[in-house]
Amino acid sequence: MNGLETQSCVDGSTRIQGLLMALAPYASINGTVVPWDEARIHAFSPAAKYGIGVFEGVRAYWSAERKCLLLFRLGDHLNRLAYSQRAVRFDPTPANADIERWTVDLLRVCGFRESTHIRIMCYLDGQGDMAVSGPISVAITALARPVPPAVAQGVQVQVSSWVRIADRAMPARIKANANYHNSRLAHMQALADGYHNALILNDRGNLAEAPTATPFIVRNGVVITPSLSDDVLESITRDTIIRLAADHLGVPTEERVVNRSELYAADEAFICGTGAEVTPVLGIDRMPVGKGAIGPMVKALQDAYFNLVHGRLNYRGHWLREVEL
Repeated sequence: MNGLETQSCVDGSTRIQGLLMALAPYASINGTVVPWDEARIHAFSPAAKYGIGVFEGVRAYWSAERKCLLLFRLGDHLNRLAYSQRAVRFDPTPANADIERWTVDLLRVCGFRESTHIRIMCYLDGQGDMAVSGPISVAITALARPVPPAVAQGVQVQVSSWVRIADRAMPARIKANANYHNSRLAHMQALADGYHNALILNDRGNLAEAPTATPFIVRNGVVITPSLSDDVLESITRDTIIRLAADHLGVPTEERVVNRSELYAADEAFICGTGAEVTPVLGIDRMPVGKGAIGPMVKALQDAYFNLVHGRLNYRGHWLREVEL
């Protein structure tokens, strides 16, 4: 593995599966809380046959001070979920208020008093072909999920040979289930080649995404990320980081084209997302980023982000939705 610390994908998947099953007693299907093993989709549904679904990943953080879970930017996630459904021409589904209530109900039944990851998926149910627009079902899962070790340790990434899906081929800016096959291939290649993760270029050769995360670099004190027109997801965590950098740290952010060669000039780099949170990138293509360690800008953004989501930062308090258990 060329000196990089990686672990077997098969062994890792087995451990993760066992962990999830142990920590997920219930799920929600169309507003009804059911035992985890009963949250099923028919094999002949369009969701199973063609991957026709859209979803949101949402985090809730336990606040010992407030003695409740804090759902982070749930309203923004639900608005993007509604947009995603329009983009893939779904029939209307329950209102945001209903899905919010179902999410809160599930969290209260599960009773997690720790960092939690929630997945809200709207998918084509029934047994139609790929051209149908309904019926639509809503599945919600909640899993206890601590901060990944990579957030503290950093990752090594490669520039993938896979190309990011173009917006003219798939709706790249939404969270469509099928889009993530593109990310999966890049991530699997990175693991096979001895890296932890990947960076994916678009069909113009410019930086677009990391699998399930948004990439940022730092150069000369400026935080830089690809623009929303570079075939990227309209990431809520990306938006959070840009606002934190400007409003809390007083650091300028540029949203612009990033060529592959500019990656090697970065002083610092990181990827961010609901799952990845703020993960430092220590090396790209076996070349160190800066000094090959977590830099001061990434550390400041990490601190600000975690203080924000845990309710310790006096900034945009409306982003936090309290859930008392």
